[in-house]
Amino acid sequence: MRRQFASLIIALMVTTQAGAATNWTNVDKVMGRAGAVQAGEVHRYSFPRSDLAVTLDGIAIKPALALGSWLAFRDMGDRAEVMGDLVLTQEEVNPVLSRLLAGGLTITALHNHLLRSSPATMYMHVHGEGDAVRLATALRQALSASRTPTGTPTTSTTPAVISLNTRALDGVLGAHGKVAGGTYQFSFSRAEQITENRMPVPASLGLATAINFQPTTSGRAVATGDFVMVGSEVTPVLTELRNHGIEVTALHNHLLGEQPRLFFMHFWGNDQASRLAQGLRAALDRMNLKR
Repeated sequence: MRRQFASLIIALMVTTQAGAATNWTNVDKVMGRAGAVQAGEVHRYSFPRSDLAVTLDGIAIKPALALGSWLAFRDMGDRAEVMGDLVLTQEEVNPVLSRLLAGGLTITALHNHLLRSSPATMYMHVHGEGDAVRLATALRQALSASRTPTGTPTTSTTPAVISLNTRALDGVLGAHGKVAGGTYQFSFSRAEQITENRMPVPASLGLATAINFQPTTSGRAVATGDFVMVGSEVTPVLTELRNHGIEVTALHNHLLGEQPRLFFMHFWGNDQASRLAQGLRAALDRMNLKR
């Protein structure tokens, strides 16, 4: 199996010309799945940690809530760029990290998102620039040092329904969410343009505030995600979350040289879905978001 994969990679690299537009079909083959095309012509590949049975406060965490590894590529003309976030167990961190370094990737952050979860999970942010197929190859080799499922993803035929009053949540948060993997997800882009090395970085490369709800019982839900803030917004957002009984679980960077400098704040809430939404909206109102 490894020889067949190596032969495929060699063949794909031969057909990839330096300076040419990215051949996304070849990248899809290396990643073992089709990328979802998002705003800014970003190709995002998802690798949910469906192999992990993580619980927090007695609740089984769905992969779509907080266990979704992802890698997002974009074509930059003479090269490609990739950013991503890998969900790893503590034992997987250093084997994966070593393979990423050997493949020429940069590790921009390593941290927790959750508190008290069992088993504990870590989140490793990666960045790279160069030939897209070579980047994808290095990332697949790194993922193989973990138990991350990388086989052909299964396609669900179950209708996308969820036991939450999604219309009410949309109204409170002022946006339209989407049902995904048993969760209800929101994304909020910042109003200003983020740049790195003087080049614009689209929000779809991982710079949008994410809020995910997972229903529990009787109108209750758990919520997690992260707020993407500039420095002046950190304390106001912290204050709103705590005033509304929402736990702050981590505060850190995800990138190394972006402008303006961004901070990422992760949170956890377990309450009536409507109350969670009100607290999260209060925090969003303290940020400079695209309206």
